[in-house]
Amino acid sequence: MIRRVLAAGAVLAALLAGCAPAPDAAPGLDVGADVVSPVRVDEGARALLPPDVRASGVLRFGSSAGTPPSAFYLPDNRTVVGQDIDVSEAVARVLGVRVQRSEAAFDAILPALDSGKYQVGTGNFGVTEQRRRTVDFVTYVDDGQGFAVRQDSDLKPVTDVTQLCGRTIGTGAGTTFEATLNAQRHRCAEVGRPPYQVLVFAESSAQFSALQQGKVDALMSTSNGLRYAVSQQPNLRFLNEFRHLEVGFALRKGSPLAPALQAAVNRLIADGSYARILHKWGTDNSAIPRSRITPPEIR
Repeated sequence: MIRRVLAAGAVLAALLAGCAPAPDAAPGLDVGADVVSPVRVDEGARALLPPDVRASGVLRFGSSAGTPPSAFYLPDNRTVVGQDIDVSEAVARVLGVRVQRSEAAFDAILPALDSGKYQVGTGNFGVTEQRRRTVDFVTYVDDGQGFAVRQDSDLKPVTDVTQLCGRTIGTGAGTTFEATLNAQRHRCAEVGRPPYQVLVFAESSAQFSALQQGKVDALMSTSNGLRYAVSQQPNLRFLNEFRHLEVGFALRKGSPLAPALQAAVNRLIADGSYARILHKWGTDNSAIPRSRITPPEIR
């Protein structure tokens, strides 16, 4: 169970009590399916762990919860589930250790890695050149940046940010989506159009409430998260995927844990456990052929 640093469980409960049914209502998903317990220790991967981690038998994770299907609370507000949870638990089993997981705000996790508060961070962290300067990654899925709109929206699939000029876009605080939107907002002036506005939200529930209420014209977030959300909420549709990003476990720069985590993910890929986890969460299309350590950003 996640030790709570922030009350994200209550946030998700509000989302579920509002305009969305419970997460396990998503068509074709069985959130209770056990795809982790059959995973066994791989001694070769375990041998790559630093001696102190092997001795302690624990990996300290800082995790962001609240965004299905990556990591979110069930309606009991205590049980956290999701793709990130299953992948990290399976990796720990391969390495013969257990996960000590603390919940933290998305934008607080990466800075806390350098201080040693957490050894590993999860939160659907996309690999970008900016993040690569200060953080290492061990990749485990290929997700994307995408857009969701209301059913009545006239916005066409976004292939260039200038299509957003004059509109209001909602996104999460401290994310690659916020960075992408802010970095390119000047392009509207270059084509002689008014800039788009970016509204940043700390909570997923607030983003979707703003979209439903017409306070924003579109949301920019993870493709997997948006696809999941529109399957749960009426009057919304997934517009399109804008670009791909590899997603990985976040580590402090130069962390000796990277080779062991990479070997563990590759073991899961090889023995079929990885495919079963992704299939459970409806994210089969996000599968990667092999894990990589801090690869270049996908352009």
